Amino acid sequence: MNKIITPLIVLLFILSACDKSETLLFEYVDPLQKVFPESSYFDHAEAHADVARGEHASFQFAIRANADIKQLKVEIAPLKSGNNVLDQIKYGYVGYVKVGRTSPEPSKDAYQSISGYFPDPIVPAETKDIAFGTTQPLWVTVQISEDASVGIYEGTVKISGLINGKAFQREKKTSIEVYQPTIHKTSLWVTNWFFLDRLKYLNNNEPVEKYSDLYWELSRVMARMLADYRQNVAMLSPFDLTKFSYENNKWEFDFSNFNKMVKLFIEEGVIGRIEGGHFGGRINGDWSGPFGLNVPVLDNDSIDKKLLPLANEKTQQFYKAFLPALLQNMKVNGWDKQYVQHIADEPIDANVESYIQISKFVKSLIPEVKIIEACHTHKLANMVDIWVPQMNFLKDGLSFYKEQQTKGNEAWYYTCLSPKGEFANRFVELPLIKTRLLHWVNFKYGIPGYLHWGFNFWGSKSGIVTADNPYDDVSGMIVSSGNILPGGDCWITYPGYKTIHSSIRLEAMRDGIVDYELLKMLKKKHPEKIKELVGHTVYGFEHYDINIGEFRRKRREILKLLSE
Repeated sequence: MNKIITPLIVLLFILSACDKSETLLFEYVDPLQKVFPESSYFDHAEAHADVARGEHASFQFAIRANADIKQLKVEIAPLKSGNNVLDQIKYGYVGYVKVGRTSPEPSKDAYQSISGYFPDPIVPAETKDIAFGTTQPLWVTVQISEDASVGIYEGTVKISGLINGKAFQREKKTSIEVYQPTIHKTSLWVTNWFFLDRLKYLNNNEPVEKYSDLYWELSRVMARMLADYRQNVAMLSPFDLTKFSYENNKWEFDFSNFNKMVKLFIEEGVIGRIEGGHFGGRINGDWSGPFGLNVPVLDNDSIDKKLLPLANEKTQQFYKAFLPALLQNMKVNGWDKQYVQHIADEPIDANVESYIQISKFVKSLIPEVKIIEACHTHKLANMVDIWVPQMNFLKDGLSFYKEQQTKGNEAWYYTCLSPKGEFANRFVELPLIKTRLLHWVNFKYGIPGYLHWGFNFWGSKSGIVTADNPYDDVSGMIVSSGNILPGGDCWITYPGYKTIHSSIRLEAMRDGIVDYELLKMLKKKHPEKIKELVGHTVYGFEHYDINIGEFRRKRREILKLLSE
């Protein structure tokens, strides 16, 4: 008898639980914590943020039910402190993406998703349906104006919708404490290389004619997105954006499209600095092969681009005309002090001599222009003015790069498909705090700039395979070498129609850029205290404190110390 009754009691209990109207989970989750589709347990945490004036406060909420949720809607009341109001608020739903090729050298802190999906894009929507048993993160961002009054602001986030055809409504109180420090323009040089040949993804995957009205409209969308997330260096190619003509044995240059693009990025607040796109590359595509320069070559009535050796007469003739004309154009527009130039990406010891010859040639024609390069070699003294080693190379050669700084050069660092392992990076599989701490690394080691190659490398290009749908698989692979492009390396944004959507990684990166500024402020005021705070957060290039609660405590302490 007992064997029959016991399962019956369990069944009745389950049916009773399922029949209850209280089937909804709506909890606050720290925005540095990743929420997965299968996540089902959360602490009953207070929705609170501590911020400086001029930055953003982020909130994340997890929504889940034991039945389908239909027509979920969100209402967010402005946060108030007396008569003062914070009402620059936006929200979106965190989407899930696949990582089809996991990192071959995973960090011990890397997430493993049971479902195979990872949270990343933040996509606005008026309503949202949530499938039974799926956890849906809601992301809320409040922009704090630079003149906001200090104090504690309170508001509510309300959700409503239908479960089993019955209407429901829930709300959560939110609060933001605004502290005295103010963030204006940030000083950390940050460049994410963006690709205007990917603008079709902002046009329902339909081609966008270069220099059409739509092309300029979508270029402005790109520039505005970069500026919103505190990018202050724009890589624009004078070679690709300049019209060339050859008449009477003489090269002529029309810089009007290049100038229009630069002005557009200045208007949107990105520049900062103009980072001239690479003139050259490896001639035969071999990693250890020599470098050449792109040259416009006459082919009947058209002009094609070819990669030629420096020694080629056509190379010499073209660049002896082009580079002085480019510099003069910069001076006429007042941009020459802001302009830096790439020659060819990632020189290594095996091909450094060809790079040196090109750099000498370029510097002989435009000596005022600084050369910036992502480099894998130390053999470029006097050839490069802004050294940008990969983070692991910075670690191994830190004394060398510090010496370069004492000589008046700059030393930045970059991340891309490497370094992996325990290094901070912005891969989808890594904890978000490791993306945010990238710029604590900048501060700790006195490195004033950061570079990444993939802001929006949506789709595919020769030699590299990535998912054609950026919302599907976010990993890629370099076919020729077998190197894995870890999930999220190719892009940190997502396309919409005539708009670009952020990601939780990009939000963390922007907050880290602000952290860098606050750390600089605190160094002036409490130099010993800042050593302790940063030293107990970034122990080394491969060792970090990634405890989220402890990070929040430290940041609150920074804000309080700066408010004294």
